[in-house]
Amino acid sequence: MFTLASPLEQFEIINILPIFFASFNLSFTNASLLMLFVVSIVFFWFSLSFFKVKLIPNYWQLFQEDFYFLTSNIVFENLNQKGEIYFPFIFSLHLFLLFSNLLGMIPYSFTVTSHIVFTFSLSLSIFIGINIIGLKTHGFNFFSLFLPRNVPLIIIPFLITIEFLSYLVKVFTLAIRLFANMTSGHTLLKIIAGFSWTMLLSGGLISILHFIPLSLLFVLIGLELAIAILQAYVFTLLTCIYLNDVLELH
Repeated sequence: MFTLASPLEQFEIINILPIFFASFNLSFTNASLLMLFVVSIVFFWFSLSFFKVKLIPNYWQLFQEDFYFLTSNIVFENLNQKGEIYFPFIFSLHLFLLFSNLLGMIPYSFTVTSHIVFTFSLSLSIFIGINIIGLKTHGFNFFSLFLPRNVPLIIIPFLITIEFLSYLVKVFTLAIRLFANMTSGHTLLKIIAGFSWTMLLSGGLISILHFIPLSLLFVLIGLELAIAILQAYVFTLLTCIYLNDVLELH
């Protein structure tokens, strides 16, 4: 009798080094390990790119330059010249999310972006930082963001409430979009892989037919890789758009 693990087991957070301080759990987990591994991979990739830099770039250098120009275009198209000061953060964010998503595709690894606690903490931190930038740039005039010009006095309270709530929703949409796409995709891959394995173990004609879900699995892996790259891009793009909103008070 063969039993298959739950598709949600891959999202379980495991304490590697338990650390407790008072009522706080500060343990080093598989999520912490993955994030350290992502940072290490990023530094290693940069070291390959900077090793023997040539006028005619090698493959590593060319890939890095393409990624740099891609992020630079995101910043310039949404923030123009005023976005240059924020480029290091935007570039680091894009790079971290991309490698986190891609490394999560490796079997038996861990996808940190599949946890709402991570994506929400990241989006909330960005949201707080963006508002600080807006207040520092415009002062109290920043709150005019919630009240468009030439609005009838009678609907001002309703409009401010609607604008404020829609502004707060940005935190959740930014977090849920990344979390939902990564979680649903990984869960679907695990379900189809488990279904294919069950058919293979059944014997007879059914074991031969396991190639059907297996073929579908390879197609979905390619789709999931594309989604992993796209979601890192979308998260970075929306961060630039939200930042531009507070700088221009749209």
